[in-house]
Amino acid sequence: MDEHDISCPYCGETIGLLIDCSVEHQQYTEDCQVCCSPILLTVTATADGELSNVDAIQENG
Repeated sequence: MDEHDISCPYCGETIGLLIDCSVEHQQYTEDCQVCCSPILLTVTATADGELSNVDAIQENG
């Protein structure tokens, strides 16, 4: 598990995520820890388990 900070696409606050880098591509929804809005996360990791990219957008956007 890797820690990664993102900015909430709704309220702009920085929130910390724990990301499982053993899966190369995943997409899931996680609620903002500050404003409770649903954030659609798209996570990409390399084949050797290194975090490559995290995209955070509004779920309804």
